[in-house]
Amino acid sequence: MARTLRIGSGSAWWGDRIEPAALNAERGELDYLCFETMAEATVSAAQVRARRDSTFPGYDTWLDDRMRAVLPACMRRGTRIVSNQGWINPDGAARRIVHWLREFGFDGVKVAAVNGSLITERVLELTDRILENGEPTRSLAPTLISAEAYLGAEPIVEALRAGAQIVVTGRVADPSIFMAPMMHEFGWDPMDHARLGAGNGIGHLLECGAQVTGGYFSDPGFKDVPEPWNLAFPIAEVEADGSVVITKVAGTGGAVTLQTVKEQMLYEVHDPANYITPDAVVDFTKARLEQIGPDRVRVTGLSGKPRTPTLKVSIGCTEGFIGEDMFFYAGPGALRRAQLAKRILEERFRIVGLKAEDLRIDFLGLNAIHGEATPADAPEPYEIAVRVAARTRTREEANKVGREVDGMAVSGVGHTGKRVPHQDRVREVIGVWSALAPREAVPATVNYFES
Repeated sequence: MARTLRIGSGSAWWGDRIEPAALNAERGELDYLCFETMAEATVSAAQVRARRDSTFPGYDTWLDDRMRAVLPACMRRGTRIVSNQGWINPDGAARRIVHWLREFGFDGVKVAAVNGSLITERVLELTDRILENGEPTRSLAPTLISAEAYLGAEPIVEALRAGAQIVVTGRVADPSIFMAPMMHEFGWDPMDHARLGAGNGIGHLLECGAQVTGGYFSDPGFKDVPEPWNLAFPIAEVEADGSVVITKVAGTGGAVTLQTVKEQMLYEVHDPANYITPDAVVDFTKARLEQIGPDRVRVTGLSGKPRTPTLKVSIGCTEGFIGEDMFFYAGPGALRRAQLAKRILEERFRIVGLKAEDLRIDFLGLNAIHGEATPADAPEPYEIAVRVAARTRTREEANKVGREVDGMAVSGVGHTGKRVPHQDRVREVIGVWSALAPREAVPATVNYFES
């Protein structure tokens, strides 16, 4: 049993930076490096791409880059890796990791793939109601793309006990990825909700990567952090009793302070006394935070309550298309010209019979964020980007947005700045709904591979 377990973050989402992960692998003196690369719509987006592109392997598109960056140091130092980069194909991700292990000359390394989260074919049988609106989940049948349950830490622990050096999963709850090493190393019982509550609380502090080390935190002049271009991902020094010190690699930018840790602790937590994970219900209300040194915050008092009998399920559905483009004005009168351009487009959309469920014409730099709540006396900007977006049922209707915006180049207002469209201006909309499935109806399986 480890006395103090060092767990480092390797990513907070699919598009996160890779350099801090490599830094943690090389200089973090880690027992475990954990990657969180999914958002609620990741699996659905992967399914959409797989339908269009038969060559898409179904796992994290940055898997190669991340593994190339961290495998040499992790294998050399004995750091184990836990990652949800498997997306809709954990077995494929595991095989790809084996490929890179062999490329680097690391033979005999066991890689585990955790499957079972994808329940698309069974979701309408296993679930009853949509949590957001109370409608039957069967009402989603015509537009259903994918459904995945949020698994917990137990199958990861099973893989670690079987000797896996690297564990790659599909949809697993974000904190569970970080908590599984604690369960394994400290021998925590799956029913010990106090310990697992603390472990998932620690996982929550780590899951958003640099958000706890000063990322998504700084507000110049109010909340400053040093060298925000050089942020490190966090490291947790965990004790067997569930206490932890949050820190980072020395000499890096950002900061680990009471403020940064408190902000992340409350991030996306609707009820601090009842933060639901698959493993336990976390209770943050008795947490105690102490700044014990530069970039070192001790957190104690995290606890939990018994886990729920159900697992959350995310259900991805097609919900039409969005057509989007923009053009620009600058100098005196920019707002006046943008307002006329908006009127022209509204009339032309009527002429071409645009069938849109929603149409927005926003002025970036003036009202695109706050919309109707923008003060009427807001200062007139020197330059404006006009963003035009319409949500439609069909791709054909969405294409009308780009066609009419193109017309503004020579059939619009004077001094219109129009970019040449080199990209697809229409994207499919994936809606995500939530439901609950019985825990026992979603068993996980673990497959093993070796380099």
